Amino acid sequence: MRIRNLFTRHCTYWNQGKYTEAETLEIQVMDKQKELLGPYHPYTLTAMANLAATYQKLEKYSEAEILQIQVMNKQKELLGPNHQGTLIAMANLAATYWNQGKYAEAETLEIQVMDKQKELLGSDHPYTLKVMANLAATYQKLGKYSNAEILQIQVINKQKELLGSNHPGTLIVMANLAATYWSQSKYAEAETLEIQVIDKQKELLGPYHPDTLTAIENLAATYWNLGRYPEAETLQIQVMYKRRELLGPGHPDTLRVMENLAAIYQNLGRYPEAQTLQIQVIDKRKELLGPAHLDTLRAMENSAATYWNLGRYPEAQALQIQVVDKRKELLGQDHPDTLTVMANLAITYGKLGRYPEAEALQIQVMGKRKELLGTGHPDTLAVMENLAITYGNLGRYPEAETLQIQVMNERKELLGPDHPGTVTVMENLAITYWNLGRYPNVETLQIQVMDKRKKLLGLDHPDTLRVMENLAATYQNLGRYLEAETLQVQLIDKRKELLGQDHPDTLRAIEDIAVTYKNLGRYIEAEESQNQVISKKWRVRENLEAIYQDLLKDPGVRDIGDSDEGKEKGAAGFKSFGYTDSHGEPSRHF
Repeated sequence: MRIRNLFTRHCTYWNQGKYTEAETLEIQVMDKQKELLGPYHPYTLTAMANLAATYQKLEKYSEAEILQIQVMNKQKELLGPNHQGTLIAMANLAATYWNQGKYAEAETLEIQVMDKQKELLGSDHPYTLKVMANLAATYQKLGKYSNAEILQIQVINKQKELLGSNHPGTLIVMANLAATYWSQSKYAEAETLEIQVIDKQKELLGPYHPDTLTAIENLAATYWNLGRYPEAETLQIQVMYKRRELLGPGHPDTLRVMENLAAIYQNLGRYPEAQTLQIQVIDKRKELLGPAHLDTLRAMENSAATYWNLGRYPEAQALQIQVVDKRKELLGQDHPDTLTVMANLAITYGKLGRYPEAEALQIQVMGKRKELLGTGHPDTLAVMENLAITYGNLGRYPEAETLQIQVMNERKELLGPDHPGTVTVMENLAITYWNLGRYPNVETLQIQVMDKRKKLLGLDHPDTLRVMENLAATYQNLGRYLEAETLQVQLIDKRKELLGQDHPDTLRAIEDIAVTYKNLGRYIEAEESQNQVISKKWRVRENLEAIYQDLLKDPGVRDIGDSDEGKEKGAAGFKSFGYTDSHGEPSRHF
């Protein structure tokens, strides 16, 4: 009777989320069962499995793993490899491996369980569908996105049929399929699914449930990748305030969404706001994790990107050097994260006009990546593309052209002609042709790039608008001013709508059309556009200076985001080659 009472109380604690209290009782139950019934009695094994499940909830994965291996081996011996008790034990152990990052071990077990469940229960049984969904999640972690997508579509269709569209299990798999689409850059498909999941979770769980907030954050990340920054901003602010209220300002989830919001502000050109958030994140991480923690270093790297965008290159350089030195010490000089910040430091050297130093770093990173990853790896191609930009800044355009053609051909072969990476290097090659005065070649490439971007990203995406701007500049150089004007009018209207009238990109577009008007002999319109730019730039400058003064008065400011490590990439722009921020893409959470 005493064991039954202990078990009942344990169940109550477990269902209330009081896992520490449940753990204490489960240990008592397990010890008593071993004493009374022996270590291999079914009741004893059940108690061990229950304790392992509690260890999982408490993130004591090593303790869970030890118990689960014992249970699985004993179940195989006593019940056979095909018994449901054995298969459940195998699936639970796979879940523990997954939480430990041992994805290959999880995959092996899950495939065995899935095949056996299909044989014993059929493909449509709930247990089979659950292990298929878990295997798909493992494929995601292993980068096997096509395998994951196939399984997830099968599970969704079957669960909708058996359980309905509103069942929590269906929604979880829909969210995971959206994540798979996201990882494959299929953002439109991801958006459709994410909106469905959010609407259902709001209805079933409420707008502030942790699962609902996570789904909203993921949709914001999708908007970020689609270039829909104002929509991403609105969602991230909602999540940030609610997480602060529910979890506190120092919780990792709160800090993560603050980093992601800062990344959005960077893309919107609102760098002081990005910097304010990043300072808060770095101070909190230094306090909670220490100045040398990898999360703290990442926040410093993201802050360096903001300094970069503010034109404060010496400050960006100082932070990047600190991060490089610390990562070399903690991770080694050949670690991918160390190489990433070295590559970004090279870009900063380029902005400071220190092109020989930029070249030296990029050659070092390129050589190491070729050795570790191979010539065709995306990271290797990225630094080759940036080295080409450095060659361009050194006036060594034939060398830049050679590298860019090599990168373009590799990406076409590996990723396809329409992949964003392929399109980016085509745009950069157009810039090299521009510098070589080969304007017909420039026009040909830019039209291809613009058409692909409109198709893949839409007319409103910043990358689409940038190539429109550059194509208009090409038309100007070819003396085709009316064609330039047509593009520039579209560009100004879009940037005012998406970024606002005072954004630097909007002002630059107005400045460019003033030149076009002048070339067309429309001097009054040229003067009006130029005066508009001068007026707005003066007002923006006054606002920024006021913000900087406030920051200087704040004693909490220190030299210091998103939780995923970023990778530098080549970016196009006629007036200056673009710099890719180190924050990379916003994180996803499932």
